[in-house]
Amino acid sequence: MKIALDAMGGDTAPESAVAGAIRAARELPVELVLVGQQEAVEKSLASYPQRPPNLSIVHAPEVIGMDESPVASIRKKRDSSINVGLELLKDKQVDAFVSAGNTGAVMSAGMLLVGLLPGIERPGIAILLPGVKGDTLLIDVGANIGPKPLHLLQYALMGEAYVRCVLGKARPTVGLLNVGEEESKGTEFMKETYGLLEGSGVNFVGNVEGHDIFTGEFDIIVCDGFAGNVALKTAESLAHAINQLLKRSLAMSPITRLGAWLARDAFVQLRKEVDYAEHGGAPLLGIDGVAIIAHGASGGKAIKNAIRVAYESVRHELNRNMVDAINLYAQHAHP
Repeated sequence: MKIALDAMGGDTAPESAVAGAIRAARELPVELVLVGQQEAVEKSLASYPQRPPNLSIVHAPEVIGMDESPVASIRKKRDSSINVGLELLKDKQVDAFVSAGNTGAVMSAGMLLVGLLPGIERPGIAILLPGVKGDTLLIDVGANIGPKPLHLLQYALMGEAYVRCVLGKARPTVGLLNVGEEESKGTEFMKETYGLLEGSGVNFVGNVEGHDIFTGEFDIIVCDGFAGNVALKTAESLAHAINQLLKRSLAMSPITRLGAWLARDAFVQLRKEVDYAEHGGAPLLGIDGVAIIAHGASGGKAIKNAIRVAYESVRHELNRNMVDAINLYAQHAHP
C-alpha cells in the first residue's frame, strides 16, 4: 500500500509532516511518498540518522497557504503539494492522500481533480469525537454549508459504512442534529431529511441535540457543514478553556496542588482521551479515493495517526463499501 503525504501542509511543515512520516514508516506496512519542496523535505529528513527505506519524495515546488482562497489557489498553483498529491491519487499511483494543509483546497482539489464516487453529489468531512460512552462520528463539519436533504442522507450512508467497516461496529446508530428530539422539530429542511433517514435502511434513532454530541450514545451524528463546523470549533475552544481554568484552579493553594499531583495519572489519561492527535485525521468522504485531512496544528504524532486512518480506510476497502451502501439504498428507494 502506498500513501502520499502533503509534506508542506500544516502550521509547522515540513518538520511535523516528516516527523509523522518517519514514525508511520516504522510502524505501518506502507510506502510513504512525501510530496513537497524537495530541498526543504530533504533538510528535515537529514535530522534523522536512519531514514526508513519505505520513504520517498515527489517534488512539488509550490505551497498553498492556510489563508489562501481554496478554488483560486488550486487553479493558480497547479504544482502545489496538494495538487500534486491528489493527482497521484487520481492516477492510482498512491492509494491514499493525507494533508494537514488548507482544508478548503484539499476538498476543492479532491472534487475537481479526483472526482466523486458514483452516486455521491457532495463530499463530507467526518470527524471522530470522544464521548463518555464511546466515540461519535460527526459529519459534515465544514465541506458543505448549504446542503440538500439528499446530501445529509448520503452523509449518513457514508458515515455508516465508515463506522461499520473501519471502526468495526456492526450496526451503528445514526442521529440527526436538530433543535429538539421530536420528529416535528426543526425547519422543513430538517423534517425532509428526517423522512429520508427514516426510510434509508440505516439504524436511524431520530433527532439528537447539541448536548448529545459528547455522550457517546450515538455512533454517527449527521448535520450540515455550517452547524457541524460551529459545533467542532466550539468544542475545541471549550476544551482549551477548561484546560486553562483547571490549571488555574489547581494552582490556587498547596492543598489543590497536592490533589493535582495525586490525580496526575487521571489527568494524563483524560488529556489522551480528548487529544485530537490520538484520533488522527478527518476522512473526506465521497471523493473517488481515500483522503484524510489532519488538523493544521498537527505534530508528528497526529500526522502519524492520520496516516494510520488512511491505512485502515484503504485496508478495509472503505470506498467500495460506501458505493455498495449507496447502491443498496438506490435499489431500495427505486426498485
